[in-house]
Amino acid sequence: MQNRKLLIFGNGLGMSIDPNHFSLVNALRHVWDNTCYWNHDLKDRRLIQRCIPFHQCPQSEDDMDRLHLAAVSCNFLKEIPRLDQDVDWLSHNGHTFPEVTQKYIHIVATYLCNNSFSLPIKFETKLLEFIKRTNSHVATLNYDKLLYESFIRNDITTDGYQGHLVDGIWRRGFNENNLERYRGNDFGYYLHLHGSPLFYENEDIIYKHRHNNLDINSCYPSKHIVLTHIKHKLSVISSSRILSTYWRYLHLALAEVDEVIIFGYSGLDDHLNKLLRMHHSCKKFTIVEWNGSGTINVRNDFWEKELGKQPHIIQLPNITEFEDWD
Repeated sequence: MQNRKLLIFGNGLGMSIDPNHFSLVNALRHVWDNTCYWNHDLKDRRLIQRCIPFHQCPQSEDDMDRLHLAAVSCNFLKEIPRLDQDVDWLSHNGHTFPEVTQKYIHIVATYLCNNSFSLPIKFETKLLEFIKRTNSHVATLNYDKLLYESFIRNDITTDGYQGHLVDGIWRRGFNENNLERYRGNDFGYYLHLHGSPLFYENEDIIYKHRHNNLDINSCYPSKHIVLTHIKHKLSVISSSRILSTYWRYLHLALAEVDEVIIFGYSGLDDHLNKLLRMHHSCKKFTIVEWNGSGTINVRNDFWEKELGKQPHIIQLPNITEFEDWD
């Protein structure tokens, strides 16, 4: 496939369309303040509150990290065998806290995903044309309804091997073998690197909801969403079979391309930057970012440190104005 590239999309894609809705801080606050998302006595919310400084609403990935550490600690203690059946390492609250945290994360991700926004027509048209022509890989760091709905509607992604992009999830669920190319197929990979609220499990099989079946009022604990501090994102990824598979296939995607185009990504995820930096000598990096991110000189210095070389930086008032696909 000629001119295949790797396209990586961060949360800046959503922020370019509606910075109010796609703001993580706003999403955390919205879910926190709406009591309909919580049990009637708000017990689960109070448990989360105890982990946050000054017992306030979580306001950042730093705050979410405190929840992650508390949940991991609870899971660790649950796995220690009890010598005496009458003595438990954890209270009832300790046993339930990991699920309480996972459910809160899932509701926040669902809120970000549930919206009526769509890609600007001009940007969408050029993006779809490029993927159809090149089968370029797409990797997302956000909860990507904007891309996913467009890809479904335009037959970029279909059930099975018929689309230009494959994410390994069929009607029968996720299987890593579904990402293998057989019988001369040359599709690109569609990699949800930080997960999706669409993913759910049934008898250890991972399925994917359709967007119209994603109900924020009936959310469930999910292990397949990355929403924590940078230093612990890898542990969330490694504990999820589907996410760890997507990261392995990101290595394969990088091996097949000469250029990586990164849209709306802050550059703060060390686990991604380290992987990209491994390829700096043989790949071209193009960064498409908001022109309010910093001056070109400042951003050049930042990206050179993160990627091991100076990329081609394109700063725009809105990243969906990008047109240089070829």
